Amino acid sequence: MNGRPTLAVVGATGAVGAVMLQILSQHADVWGEIRLIASPRTDGRKLSVRGEETEVVGLSEEALDGVDVALFLVPDEVSAQWAPIAAAKGAVVVDNSAAFRLDPDVPLVVPELNPHAVRARPRGIVTSPGCATLSMIVAVGALHAEFGVRELVVSSYQAVSAAGQDGVSALRDQLSMVAGTELGTHPGDVRRAVGDTTGPFAAPLALNVVPWSGSLREGGWSSEEMAIREETRKILDLPTLRVTATCVHVPVITTHSLAVHARFEHEITVDRAHEILATSPGVVLFDNPAMGDFPTPADVVGTDPTWVGRVRRSLDDPRALELFVCGDNLRKGAALNTAQIAEAIAVELSKR
Repeated sequence: MNGRPTLAVVGATGAVGAVMLQILSQHADVWGEIRLIASPRTDGRKLSVRGEETEVVGLSEEALDGVDVALFLVPDEVSAQWAPIAAAKGAVVVDNSAAFRLDPDVPLVVPELNPHAVRARPRGIVTSPGCATLSMIVAVGALHAEFGVRELVVSSYQAVSAAGQDGVSALRDQLSMVAGTELGTHPGDVRRAVGDTTGPFAAPLALNVVPWSGSLREGGWSSEEMAIREETRKILDLPTLRVTATCVHVPVITTHSLAVHARFEHEITVDRAHEILATSPGVVLFDNPAMGDFPTPADVVGTDPTWVGRVRRSLDDPRALELFVCGDNLRKGAALNTAQIAEAIAVELSKR
């Protein structure tokens, strides 16, 4: 193609969209026109990208005319409707929603692990994993390449921004209600104080944790737990990998954490795991508990890598490791991975 590709950011006014505009302004500029698209009610609003004020246009077929790559940072139902339209108009779609993640004709891509998958896209759509999967998969994938993962048991501690601005607002409101009180000392006192401000969560999050994320699936599993299982299998190309997840929302604004039990085909040592993690792209090893060095959401938020600490060999199995990982769910967990995929596609298009 002649010149640099035209990029559309669909969902530019949302939480992930805001981070995407930062990333597009910070990364090497591979784009020609950047078109900002959102719901028609935001038509005419102006946002800054690459140091320029750019007007937001409402999502329509006309808004997608002439677009080479379209990033979809929108709810599942919007992607399901509009991503095929964008693809039919000639754009390569990079979708951040769950609408196409398990479609066998849509590659699920993490550039550090399976960059080759981006080239085979029969529907013209490439998709990015969910934020909980992305918060751990780069580290797990690096260890898998060396030792061959055979089983994962994961507990996630998920930030409220995964539920959008409604989740963030709910937690901030609750924190203001409980601050300076003696709440949290009697059954139900927090719930009574919080009242109907639980927002998108099943229970209060201030002074609490909520062991549920997503919608109900068969057997009592949640959709988020099943997503971690199925997405991990697809990314690693291990369709029978044993994966068990328990998803918990915690009173953190942004950055997911996961405790991971990983069992491998071969015996593993902490020293060798440290070597692999310390040299893997997109991973920061931060693991010296004696000095208080291990990742926490408060320290990781706003950064791009997956941070890994508390690496231990299982006490009962020389082929298993325990580790604790943190990843910003709005950056690598959403906008950054999508941007990395899009930049790979831009390089491909520029060679045509």
